[in-house]
Amino acid sequence: MKFFIDTANIDEIKEANRMGMVDGVTTNPSLIAKEGRDFEQVIREICDIIDGPISAEVISTDTEGMLEEARHLAAIHKNIVVKIPMTVDGLKAVRQLTEEGIHTNVTLVFSPLQALMAAKAGATYVSPFVGRLDDLSQDGMALVEQIVEIFDNYAFETEIIVASVRNPIHVLDSALMGADIATIPFNVLGKLAAHPMTDKGLESFLKDWEKTRK
Repeated sequence: MKFFIDTANIDEIKEANRMGMVDGVTTNPSLIAKEGRDFEQVIREICDIIDGPISAEVISTDTEGMLEEARHLAAIHKNIVVKIPMTVDGLKAVRQLTEEGIHTNVTLVFSPLQALMAAKAGATYVSPFVGRLDDLSQDGMALVEQIVEIFDNYAFETEIIVASVRNPIHVLDSALMGADIATIPFNVLGKLAAHPMTDKGLESFLKDWEKTRK
């Protein structure tokens, strides 16, 4: 299973990379805006740090606008994956970009049929948003389970990126279901390594060690 980090913060990306936990990066307009920096500069810096897929999202909502932005983004670096919204215009853009050899990540997926359509259009990745469904008292991970089954049924090469991850349980469930990737916020990534019994055990070892020195 691959871990992507869901952030546009350079310091967070560097720290996660030092842990050996970053196979790729996902960004979106909200994350870029949060940094208050030039969009392209941030993307270029990320590409210099991580040798893996870097998702950068288009702003346009019409097919032609998406295509124009996508071609520009793809020219920044060979690892760029263009995030396209799950709309009819988005599907048209994905089909064309796939023919041009540009990798795509269809974002804002909230149903298994949306994921199926994205895969049929040729998307490299689909991103079901589990946390946002949980916020509406729906089972976000059930969506992932359905997508995994559908893609397995028909041997789609499209990879599943579990997005809108809110906690370690989302990551665990993603791994158990066989999702290809979880894109994880930096604060959640740190929680994956944490356990109170680990802390307690380490404290005990250190106390015992100090006794041997007396």
